[in-house]
Parts: sequence; C-alpha cells; structure tokens
Amino acid sequence: MFVRRIEDDQLAQVSYLIGCQRTGEAIVVDPERDIDRYIELAAEQGLTIVAATETHIHADFISGLREFGERGGTLLLMSGEGGEDWTPRWLDQHSSGGSYKHQLLKDGETFSIGNIEFKVVHTPGHTPEHISFLVTDHGGGADTPMAILSGDFLFVGDLGRPDLLESAAGQVGSMETSARRLFQSIKLIDGMKDYLQVWPGHGAGSACGKALGAVPTSTVGYERRFNQALFYSDDEDRFVEEILSGQPEPPLYFSEMKRLNRDGAPVIGEITTPAEMDEDSFVAAYEGGARVIDTREWDQFRKAHLPGSWSVPMTSRLNSYVGSFGDSQDRFVIVGSESDVSEVGRQMIRIGFDKTIGWLPPEILLGLSRFEGLWEQIEEVEASDVLTVIEGDDVRVLDVRRASEFDQDHIPGAINLSHTRLARHLDELSKETRWHLVCETGDRSARTVSFLKSSGYSVVNLAGGMSNVRKGRVTR
Repeated sequence: MFVRRIEDDQLAQVSYLIGCQRTGEAIVVDPERDIDRYIELAAEQGLTIVAATETHIHADFISGLREFGERGGTLLLMSGEGGEDWTPRWLDQHSSGGSYKHQLLKDGETFSIGNIEFKVVHTPGHTPEHISFLVTDHGGGADTPMAILSGDFLFVGDLGRPDLLESAAGQVGSMETSARRLFQSIKLIDGMKDYLQVWPGHGAGSACGKALGAVPTSTVGYERRFNQALFYSDDEDRFVEEILSGQPEPPLYFSEMKRLNRDGAPVIGEITTPAEMDEDSFVAAYEGGARVIDTREWDQFRKAHLPGSWSVPMTSRLNSYVGSFGDSQDRFVIVGSESDVSEVGRQMIRIGFDKTIGWLPPEILLGLSRFEGLWEQIEEVEASDVLTVIEGDDVRVLDVRRASEFDQDHIPGAINLSHTRLARHLDELSKETRWHLVCETGDRSARTVSFLKSSGYSVVNLAGGMSNVRKGRVTR
C-alpha cells in the first residue's frame, strides 16, 4: 500500500494519493483542480489513477474531480447523501456528451482499489453530504481499518465548522441544524479503535475550522483525549454553543466555490503557465482594466507601485486576499519573478480565478517610461505610536482581524471588519476619513491597505500590528 499526502500550504489543504502496489491501481482523495501533479506522482510510483473521490462539496477550492472525469476511464466516487440540494449537478455534462463515469456513495457501502478497501461513513455537520472513509489494507493482511480519511469532519485538534452553509453560502438558519448533525456524527467516534489513524483534509491555517493543529496526522485515541472540540460530546447544547463561537470569517470566494463544485466548474484541461508580457501588452492590459497582483515584498511595494495594484507577496495566503478582494471574472496580470509565476497561476485557478493573462518582471515594470510620475506610495507608521497619529475626527482605526481576535483586545475607538469580508462593507467606510489599518502583525493590514487604496481610500498601515501596540499598552 502506498500513501502520500499532497499538501497545499496556501490553502492548508491536503489531498491523498493511495495506491495498491500489487495491482498498480490508485485513487486520489479530495484533489484540487490542477490534477497534473497527482498524475505525475502516481506515474513516478508506477501507479495508474483509476478513481478519484471527495469527502464533500468543497467551499475553499475547486474540486479536481471533473478534470479527472474528462480523462477517459477515471471513476468518480462522490457522496450520495446530500439529497437534491447537495448532489453534484454536472455528472451528465461530459464535454464530449453524455455522463461521466461515476458512482454516488451511501453510508455503509464499500469499494476497493486493488486490495485496499474503503468503507463509506456518512459524517454530516460540516456539510450535509459529508462522508469519511475507513481504509483497510487487505493486501497487507489486515482485516480491520488502519485509518479514517476524515476530510473536514475530524481534524487534528478540531472539528470541521458547521456554519459555512450559512456564513459563506447564504443558507439562512442552517448553522444550528448543521451543528446538531455534527454532534450526532461525533458519536460515531465512540465506536472507533484508539489506534485508528486520522488522515484529515486540512491543517493549521485553514478557514474550515478555528483551532486546527499543525501536526499532519493523529489517532482517534489521541483526539478523543485532547481535541477540545470533543470535550462537550455529552452535552449537545454546550457543544453547539462552543462549535459555533469564534469561527473565522470565511473569504468571500467561498460562496462561489460551493456553487461551482455543485453545479460544475469550467473544465480547464492542460495547465499552462501565464506568459511573460512585453511592454506594450502589459500597458494595454493595465489600461484596459486588468488588476495587477504585485508579489514583491511589502517594503518594495509600498515605496513604489502602480495605482490600483494589490500587494500579495509570495509569503501571504493568496486565496484569502485575492479571493476576498476580487471577482472571478476580473482579469489579472502578475508582477513577480519567473520562479513565482507558475505557483501564482496555479493558486489562482484553484479558487476559480482563471483570467490571469500574463506577467512582467518587477525590474522591467519599474523601468517603464510610460509610468513615470504615476508611482504611488503607502504611508506606514509604527503601531506602538498609534495614539499620536489618530487624533481628530477625520482619522479612524480599522482593525481587519477576526472578530474573535478583536474581542480579546483592540485599540480604543477602532472598528472591526475582517479583511475576508471587507469588500462587502465598503459603503460603511467614508472616503473622507483617513483610515489607519491594524491586524496582529501588520501583514493582513498591509494587504488590505493596498486593496483599500486601490478603491480610492486614504489609508495608513500600522507596522507591527497589535503585537507592537501592546508594547505601549494602548488596548482595552
């Protein structure tokens, strides 16, 4: 049996390639849209991907199942537990006509890849259709499961949040119902062996939970003892209260991901790297309304950037910013090094932003005579000096952290709008006000400052964020 975790650090997402080395067959669990890397990895191991599956209809990335379905012979295995609302609607829309080769899975059913058996366990809560898989390696002589592919049901240190249908997809009144379904699902853990390995679909940094651990895997026994989300497994009302409180505000693009994954995302086929642009094509794209994603370091960006540009360094979570500030129908050009362009392009298509039309090296951009006199700067002051710079009615502090962070401590008089939801609240911010933006370290605020400046706001970044403010004890 071959098992490989394929991690996406930007999304804190994990796919799994699982293969039977005796038969040479393999399956991919929860693949992202750019499936070429799974195919290449399988080939390196002498495996052929014969099936692809997912634990649920994802909100944070476009599933790769349809892309696999376009490859002849790949069987798509999907949850059949979602009813009419949450069963994929694209299964009869193959690009060549007809239906994809597929099977809708029900609780208790099994299927095999070579000598590896997968048993379906319906684990609703995070989503109504969510399923997990108990994995048994019969080829190795086992007759009981070794692991649970838990998707967004059970994480290391947390459970999958049950509020996204309401907070992201707009299904009003669903979060408490989902939380109570999740409470029933965790009862299934009682019947699992302590040694059962937990192979989750996300790690630390994912917006699909609030306290995910950075350890990649765990065991049921360990989670039973130390997972705080399970501490109230004998008190349903307290469990519901705890699991719904303090969840991070989801990026705005999540709602579109749910719809696309259910109704059918466009097929992209072969992955291509955005092309390097010449001066004329870059200028034409920029003047034609294309959005510039500038991947340079913040200090370089804030000292000189094109009007309308967004600062998204390679060290930041692109999906969280572009997916919250932009629209999937926007056209984008990248300012960055050749070594970064391929990764940026992939991150864009993983969240459905397919219109990246090219890139330009920063040294070429900065040397373009056509932009002489257009360069903009962003002011930045030390956050610890905040009280000396926010005097007056026309100056306010905008805290772009999560609401749960803001509630713990904040600058007196600050207002709170998480950067992931800000674009829907711009009408609440006056363009006559000089906004000083703060987060925890200065990173989220820097990204958000560039977005607000591109939208016509007067902004200043508070360097070092609240960690710097606390040195002066200017909080409450």
